[in-house]
Amino acid sequence: MKLYCLSGHPTLPCNVLKFKSTTIMLDCGLDTTSVLNFLPLPLVHSPRLSKLPGWIPKDGTMNLEKELKECAGRVFVDSQPEFCLPERELLDLSTIDVILISNYHCMMALPYITEHTGFTGTVYATEPTLQIGRLLMEELVNFMERVPKAQSATSWKNKDMQRMLPGPLKDAVDVWTWKRCYGMQEVNSALSRVQLVGYSQKVELFGAVQVSPLSSGYSLGSSNWIIQSHHEKVAYVSGSSLLTTHPQPMDQSSLKNSDVLILTGLTQMPTANPDGMLGEFCSNLAMTIRAGGNVLVPCYSSGVIYDLLECLYQFIDSANLGTTPFYFISPVANSSLEFSQIFAEWLCHNKQSKVYLPEPPFPHAELIQTNKLKHYPSIHGDFSSDFRQPCVVFTGHPSLRFGDVVHFMELWGKSGLNTIIFTEPDFSYLDALAPYQPLAMKCVYCPIDTRLNFHQVAKLLKEVQPLHVVCPEQYTQPPMTQSHRSDLMLELQPPPMPYRRCSVLNLPFRRRYERVYILPELAQSLVPTEVKPGVSIATVSAVLHSKDNKHTLQSVPKPPPVPPTKKRKRVMEEPPVAPKPLLSGAVPLEAFLATLQKHGITEVKVEETADGHILHLQAEDTLIQLEEDGTHIVCDNNEPLRTTLRDLVLRFLQKL
Repeated sequence: MKLYCLSGHPTLPCNVLKFKSTTIMLDCGLDTTSVLNFLPLPLVHSPRLSKLPGWIPKDGTMNLEKELKECAGRVFVDSQPEFCLPERELLDLSTIDVILISNYHCMMALPYITEHTGFTGTVYATEPTLQIGRLLMEELVNFMERVPKAQSATSWKNKDMQRMLPGPLKDAVDVWTWKRCYGMQEVNSALSRVQLVGYSQKVELFGAVQVSPLSSGYSLGSSNWIIQSHHEKVAYVSGSSLLTTHPQPMDQSSLKNSDVLILTGLTQMPTANPDGMLGEFCSNLAMTIRAGGNVLVPCYSSGVIYDLLECLYQFIDSANLGTTPFYFISPVANSSLEFSQIFAEWLCHNKQSKVYLPEPPFPHAELIQTNKLKHYPSIHGDFSSDFRQPCVVFTGHPSLRFGDVVHFMELWGKSGLNTIIFTEPDFSYLDALAPYQPLAMKCVYCPIDTRLNFHQVAKLLKEVQPLHVVCPEQYTQPPMTQSHRSDLMLELQPPPMPYRRCSVLNLPFRRRYERVYILPELAQSLVPTEVKPGVSIATVSAVLHSKDNKHTLQSVPKPPPVPPTKKRKRVMEEPPVAPKPLLSGAVPLEAFLATLQKHGITEVKVEETADGHILHLQAEDTLIQLEEDGTHIVCDNNEPLRTTLRDLVLRFLQKL
């Protein structure tokens, strides 16, 4: 069993498991942190960005002024943002049989994997994962296509040139493999391969293994996966949460008795309590509005935003924010808000029960009805006529490199009354803000990450007790910024097996058993013999038939009758060779010595060994080794004696 690791990002995994002749990809996360190296894409022409000076090296050897721009001491690429893809050279992606998706954040690289690689397999995901994943992909494509860039910067990627660049461009990994965003045609083609599954539904893969999704408690439809054969079990845990938020709670009991547990997607903010962050979010938002400023919340169009809106719904009246407009701007804003209300069976019990009242499970429906929350596809059109300040705007993208958020950064960045509140943990807020510096607006960092922290994982692993744990190497050491915090790492016995991008792990377990079926007519012909109380054995002569990883014992076919010929020849039919009988039992030492004595063999020297006894027949110069699993008679040039001794041994054994 092998594990190929195609992504180095612990919360955006992409691994391939080779297990019992099947090749299974576990998630295909897209590392979008690479976009922080690019200049923002403004929806409206930005004089500030267009006037940024080109970067000129001190020695003047490279001419990259058109590709690289300097802003507040940092150098950025002036081109369409590009993404860091999962590794595509480590193994042939066309050999992948299935892709298992755990949540909608971990499927954003799917079009890069399924299109243009020769992939012909199936993708399995839950319905909310597919539908919300489609929205996030649509939004990403829309953000990119709305602001096309005429030029494409490639010269800076040259290895010799990159070495000369200032950090962080100098340290960027595998830049020559970075790719621009896919188009809607590729998205539709990739998603047409998805087959929907429900929690605990068992899916057979070629008769070899069975895969089954379990609720992971992190987001709508998010799953952990069980991959098992008749005798082995692998658990894949990715993006799970034990907190009580809107999704169904995590199914922990089904993870028990795993031979290997692959662990990814832990919290990126182990020291930040989500409840505390929500409180801080609300209080900073209220302070800014009361002071007459605007609040900008860069966020994804699904996920934490549902919890933020629910929190604000409870907070608005007590904080006297009843008249403050809330705007949600995204090309998929309407679909996202509606989808969250219709996936009732994927929600926690509390929200499920509201559907039967009937009440919408999420309170943002009421915010929309009362006109407190308005949603728009973009800043153009209706929004510009409805827009009034001070207000709160939820919009994407959290990287601040594309989407409507770029416009608000340019619009509100110069005033100290306004506040930007970061709630998504995927990007460093300092790097996100870098191309907008110098910035007057206040910045608040409230990362809300509900995924498992190290304390919760340690408790979970104690309960489910897998034999082996595999995890990203980042989890086996404390964070670089807090090297003294040994509580921010996995400490297990035996230690977990760490992986990094491009590593191939031989997982430490061997398949020892295989299930074989026996046909009824063959079973009927068996004659069991009891070898000890409650245990019977029968010998069988059969043909082993293997097809689609299913093994069956069938009766040996009878030879076809010989066709008669004109010349009568006497055909000598060879009788079928009967199999040698199997022997079971043990030879008791005292009784065997007494039998030897009866047959005139009296000079016997007995020597005890680790496995049994050695009998030295001194007069006959013969050795008899009596062991638990076999008996050996060593006798030179005395065939009658050897035969006699063999027959005496056989008296004590049972023939099967």
